[in-house]
Amino acid sequence: MTDTTIVLVEVGALLLGMSLLGRLANRFGLSPIPLYLVAGLAFGTGGVLPMDASQGFFEIGSEIGVILLLALLGLEYSADELIHGLRRSKMAGLLDMALNAVPGAAFALILGWGPAAAVAVAGICWVTSSGVAAKLLRDLGRISNRETPVILSILVIEDLAMAFFLPTVSALVIGVSLAQGAVRVAIAVAVVLVILFVALRFGPTISRLFTPDLAEPLVLGVLGLTMLVAGLAEEVSVSAAVGAFLVGIALSGRVAQSAREVLTPLRDLFAAVFFIFFGLATDATQLPQMIVPGLILAAITMGTKIVTGYIAARRAGIGRPGRWRAGIGLTPRGEFSIVIAGIAGGTAPMLAPLAAVYVFITVIGATLLARLSDTAWFRRVTKPKKKVTAP
Repeated sequence: MTDTTIVLVEVGALLLGMSLLGRLANRFGLSPIPLYLVAGLAFGTGGVLPMDASQGFFEIGSEIGVILLLALLGLEYSADELIHGLRRSKMAGLLDMALNAVPGAAFALILGWGPAAAVAVAGICWVTSSGVAAKLLRDLGRISNRETPVILSILVIEDLAMAFFLPTVSALVIGVSLAQGAVRVAIAVAVVLVILFVALRFGPTISRLFTPDLAEPLVLGVLGLTMLVAGLAEEVSVSAAVGAFLVGIALSGRVAQSAREVLTPLRDLFAAVFFIFFGLATDATQLPQMIVPGLILAAITMGTKIVTGYIAARRAGIGRPGRWRAGIGLTPRGEFSIVIAGIAGGTAPMLAPLAAVYVFITVIGATLLARLSDTAWFRRVTKPKKKVTAP
């Protein structure tokens, strides 16, 4: 078979298998994310039957998947709602960094890794996976829940913070001077501010570039603009997810509504591709020795994420069940953690395997815990006890 034929066969087989896994997960009322990850590990490097020819396709598809997930989330909210949410959640953002980045850095130092690796592990533990969190919110029908804006505000704060963090990690890894590192960070921050200003100031004008009545030009135009902005943002070490989210925020009215409808099938396809690619890109042979450290780190920082979300939702006036849902919704780590591990992999030999195990555990754990807060048992256990008054 030719190279092209092999790619078509591998992609077709994986997509068909993912369809069957999705149906299986739906039958048992679960999210298909863990099954996609397991399938990726089975057919990736060190797996049962490696599929090397199609990895390039799935790599590009995974990038598009994250971009579409965040763009469609942005379409759900207006610019005013974004600013209000960021202002309301700024303290939660600081708490999020303190509770999750610090344990990660301490864990790396306990393992005997150096300061650069400690900074990298801090970031790996700090930032929630926007892609996984967005998919869980959608799969569980929680987009319109009261706690969802709290979750999204923290996600946006984390993604914006990556504009500072990623250039900093890169500077530590390659050992550039303090001045060079400061220039990188300044450029990244300036780009984020420009994108945010354009989205807020010229949102209605941008919306008029598209017509909501013609599906084909609409999907081509919105997808093209989203990928263009995401690519330009990533070129200067800003998260592509931030750019995609802000494009979604900028669109409004019937254009936003129609864009959601025409882009939803594409989002579903490429979001699934993102999760399968993570498994494909992970070397399964290096994972066993990092299972115990990964479990310990995941247990600690999933707990601190739950505390973060719970406190943030309580400050926003959300009821107790919503507080737990907010905390659990922030527990998965994913695309950013893998990116950070890729940048800083040379700072410690086992950093990348630790990140892979850690992300895998938090994604599966978050998927299983996400439904827990809706069960009668959980509601009964977490229900506040009535105060007994003295006669």
